Parts: sequence; C-alpha cells; structure tokens
Amino acid sequence: MRIGIALISLALLASACNNTKHTTGTVLHVRDTAALHRWSDSLFFAAQRSKMAGDYKRAVSQFSDVLRVQPQNATVYYELSRLFSQLHNESYSLGFAKRAAAMDTTNRWFQLNLADALTNDSRFDSAALIYDRLSRLYPDNDDYLYNKGLLLSRAGDTEGALDAFDSLEKRSGVVEEVVYQKQRMLLKLSRIDEAAAEIQQLINQNPTELRYYQLLAALYDANDRTEEARKNYEYILSRDPNDTHALMALSSYAKKNNDTTTYWKYLTRAFASPDFSIDEKVAYIYPFLQMATIDSSKLREALTLSSLIVQAHPTAAKGYALRGDIYSQTEQLDSALADYNQAITLDSSRFTVWYQEMLIYSRMNNSQALLDASNLVNRRFPHEFMGFYFNGMANYLLKHYPETIAALKKAIEVGADKKMLANIYSLLGDTYHAMDNDLQSDSSYELALALQPEDPLVLNNYSYYLSVRGVQLEKAEQMSRASLELEPESPNYMDTYAWILFRLGRYTDAKTWMEKALQYPASQDSPGMLEHYGDILFNLKDADKAVEYWQKARDKGGDSSLLARKIAEKRYIPDVTPAHP
Repeated sequence: MRIGIALISLALLASACNNTKHTTGTVLHVRDTAALHRWSDSLFFAAQRSKMAGDYKRAVSQFSDVLRVQPQNATVYYELSRLFSQLHNESYSLGFAKRAAAMDTTNRWFQLNLADALTNDSRFDSAALIYDRLSRLYPDNDDYLYNKGLLLSRAGDTEGALDAFDSLEKRSGVVEEVVYQKQRMLLKLSRIDEAAAEIQQLINQNPTELRYYQLLAALYDANDRTEEARKNYEYILSRDPNDTHALMALSSYAKKNNDTTTYWKYLTRAFASPDFSIDEKVAYIYPFLQMATIDSSKLREALTLSSLIVQAHPTAAKGYALRGDIYSQTEQLDSALADYNQAITLDSSRFTVWYQEMLIYSRMNNSQALLDASNLVNRRFPHEFMGFYFNGMANYLLKHYPETIAALKKAIEVGADKKMLANIYSLLGDTYHAMDNDLQSDSSYELALALQPEDPLVLNNYSYYLSVRGVQLEKAEQMSRASLELEPESPNYMDTYAWILFRLGRYTDAKTWMEKALQYPASQDSPGMLEHYGDILFNLKDADKAVEYWQKARDKGGDSSLLARKIAEKRYIPDVTPAHP
C-alpha cells in the first residue's frame, strides 16, 4: 500500500509544478463521499501533526494523499509549498505556492507564501510585485511596502526601492529602519548630502541619541568627508569621553596629518577602555609586529598598547599572549615567559601559547624547563607533533638519548610536516652519532637531506661527523662547501670546512679557511677553533705559533688531556675525535 501511495504522490507533485489548471494525478472515486471526506480530513490533521513533529517527509506524503480526494484544496498546496521550503526544495516549493495563490487570490497568506517562495528562488522583482499589490490592498500594513523596497533593492532597482521607502516615510513618518534603508539607497546613488539629511532627521527627532551622530560620522568618513566626520566625532566625545569609535577615528585622522601627539593621545585612551573589544585591539596591534623590521619604534608602540590591553582586560589570556609575543620579538625573554605563563594560567587550551613558551625555554637554553613543559604539553595535546619535537630536543641536550629517539619517533608518528620532518631526522642523526650508532646516524642525515637538500645545518653536521670518523671525506668536503655557499658568513661552517680540508691533507687551504673563521670576534673565544688552527699550523711546519694557539685554546677553556699533551710535548697528536666548538 505504501508503494502505491508514494507513486501517486509523485504524480501529484509533478502536476502541481506545471502551469495547467487541472490536476493530472490519480484521483480516488468512491461512492461514499462523506466517508471519503472524513478520511481525508483525518489525514489532513495527521499531516499537520507530522509537520509539527518535524517529520516533513511524512507530512508531504500525507498531504499528497489528501490531494487525491480534494485536488482543488488550495490550503493543501499552501502546506506542501511550506514543507518543501523546509526541505530546501525551492523549485517544488515555488510550484505549489503558485497553485495555492492562483486558486485563492484573496488569501493574503497564500500571496505572502508565494512572495517568500519567489524570494528563496532569487526572483526578487516578482516577489516585490506581490508586496506592491498587498500594500495597496492593505495600506495600514507598513511591512508590505517596506518589504517591497527591500526586494527591489536586492533586485538591483535602487531608484524603485528608494521610491518605495519614500512612500513609506510619507505614510508613517520618520522611522529609524526606514531612514537607514533610504540612506543606503541614496549612498548607492552617490547622493551623499541627501543620505546625510536622512540621518539628520533622526538627530532632529531625538538629539540625545548618540548612535545617530555615530551613523552620520561614519557616513561622512566612508565618503572622505573628513572634516564633517571629525566634527561629529568630537561632539560624540563631548557627550561620551570614552566612546571608542570616536577615539579611534580621531586617532586615525591625526595619524594621516602626521600629528603624532594627538594620534597617540586618542589611541591610548581607546586602548585603556574596557569597552573597546580586545579582539579589535589585538587585530590593530599585530601589523605593528610585521612593520617592526622596517621601523623599530613600532615595537615600542605595540608594547605600550599591549600593556594597556592587559590593564583593561586583566582576565583575558590573549592580552598577555600578545604582549609575550612582543617581548619575545624584542629579546626580552624573561618578560615574554612571564606573560606566556600568565596566559596559560588564564586559558590553558591554546596550544600556540604553549608552543611559544617551549620556544622561549629553547632560546634560553633551559633544557630542564623545556623538558618539563614539553612533557605537560604532550599530555594535554597528544596530536601536536611540536611538543614531541621539543621534548626530543630537551632530552638530547640533557644527554637522555634513548628518550630523545622515542620522542622524535613519536613526532614523526603524530604527523610532522615536511620542514619539521627534516629537522627531526637531523636531530636523530645527531643523537645516533652521540650513541656511536654510525649506521643509523648516516641514514637519518640522508633522510633529512632527501627532504631538505639545501639545509645548511644538516650539511654542516653530517659532513663534520664524517670527518670525525675519517670516512667519505670527499663527500664531506662537498657537503661542507655547499653549506658555506648557503651561509657564507658562518664561522662555524668555515671551521668545519677547514677541519675537513685538514683531514684531507690540504693544509694550506685549511689555514686559509680557518683564518677566515677567526676573523669573527666570537671565534677568538672558541677553544675548539683555536686548537684546530694550532693543529693546522703545526702541520705547516710552524710549531712555535701552533703551541701559541694551543695555549690560547687552553686559556679559553679547553681542558682535554690531548690539548695538554700537545702543549707539553710541543707537537701535534692525532685524535679521531678532535675538539669542536
């Protein structure tokens, strides 16, 4: 039975969507007409119950069954139109709406439903015609004329929409909603003065309402009528000294006129106000951080403004996080850390702040704090690979090598991106080297270079460790030279290259590169570099100067027994694991 009803319903729906005057679907013919109507009435109310219960598809089926008995029932077409609108089938909804409205042209609800269906089908001009007719039939209902104006506006008929709103204003007087729509239409037509005059009507009617002055000021501002906008904003401030829109606008005008004092006066007043949205404040400041590389004064301004945010919103985590970012960018790491910690105390759900905290610990070389923080992060955010990467870094610096490997493998498992994956394999290479696992170390570096073949740090470290072992020295020389091509001003990379050349027996070339490295002031404090230079000099037959540099290396902190023997015996003593800065 249900299959039969469904097929009949589809036939009825199809017929409802065409423009013929007669239903072509199957209609039941039963001798007991009274009983049949009782059945259809019962089904009608059942359909209403289904509709109220939200079972729209069942209601459609039930109303369709009613049409089998009452094919000229306009109300059923109306109900089906509304149901199909709920089911987002605008084409069927419009078809049924047309049938209902055509069957009973005097029923305003059917006409309104047709207007809605036309609107949903983006036929705004046709919908506007219906509201125009209704506004004439029911002149006391202002909504019809208002909706006509809105629909004409959406149809792109700005002049027609303006005429509708003009007619409505003449009928109902000065009403805020109508004035707002009129000034929108006038602005579209570039009739600025008339649009302003509309808002002035609202001001004249209610001179104590500051919203109207704000609307007028914004209109002038948007149309480059700065002086008129300024006067309105100044009046607003005379009535409400903490109005943040006025403060920000006047600040902007002063900035354009290079009036730094006035700009800063209004801006700081706005930022000190709790009424000014913290999200708007943060959005205003972030461009300062991007401009800081060009103008360092922007960071100072950003720091002052972010402190005002913290004062105005002491319980908002994002204010502290923002100021932490600024402190971090200005290398005030202790202050940055304090703000990040406070942000986390107020809201521990934001991984980005935890990330910044871990980054600060890394920059401060506080390995234990980094380990503690990353352990906590990994429990809270098990799907963030950076927590495991930082954990691996901390364990590596603390010489916890098995834990390093476990953390880095977890970072890979969680899903590190390509750039970080190269860094992870590089750190794995360092870790396996520290554990004397040369096979895994080389394999890890190869994986890192496959992902980032021009990573100077990986090229440098891999080449240095090969030279330490005295293997694949030609390959080491090529990689080290490549790292210098990428970062030609790195004294550490120069030292590595010089050491590889030394291991290859190219002492003169090694001396040239070592002397380049030692031209950098920091290199003069590196016991490893100084010892390397002494080794090179001895192999170039300059024993006295070699001893001099070995002594300098010891004075700078070099304390290996091998270095002591070189000084005591005044000769170069080979070692497969020479010092390195």
